[in-house]
Amino acid sequence: MRNRLRIIGGQWRSRQVSFVDIPGLRPTPARVRETVFNWLQNDIIGSRCLDLYAGSGALGFEAASRGAKSVTLVENNAQACRALKNNAIVLAADQINIVQMDVFRYLAGDAEPYNIVFLDPPFAMNRAVQTCHWLENKGWLRKEGLCYVEAESRLELEGLPETWHQLKSKTAGDVGYHLFKHV
Repeated sequence: MRNRLRIIGGQWRSRQVSFVDIPGLRPTPARVRETVFNWLQNDIIGSRCLDLYAGSGALGFEAASRGAKSVTLVENNAQACRALKNNAIVLAADQINIVQMDVFRYLAGDAEPYNIVFLDPPFAMNRAVQTCHWLENKGWLRKEGLCYVEAESRLELEGLPETWHQLKSKTAGDVGYHLFKHV
């Protein structure tokens, strides 16, 4: 694997993780991750995080590095999961749990509400809004919990759950990234 990304902050600052080259896998850019974790700096320590469509694991590993108590990464692709597991071993990331499963199959299970959910589906799949509704309807996001949503910058995130309040929203090139609070 030649694809690598650098963890920006926390205990693994400057360490690199590898990811596989598969269609639709697009790691969150470093400058976007830096902004997102600045937004989350008062909430991440000791939190329970869920990283859906984990892909490279950029968001989940960054959260763990910055003090999340536990991070569950859900990814359907077997190759990507192997890379995530290898990275967790190299970093001795005991707080990370990797689940190889379709996101909707995972969310259909028994809900374990999380403090922070990272949601970054492959852009071509157009699953952001649908996944937000599953999180809401199945009880995966705690009251006052936060959900980070990354999608195409041109995608209008219309029809999100009524109990979600947008806190932040920015764009960087083709990427739109947003932070919501469950009220």
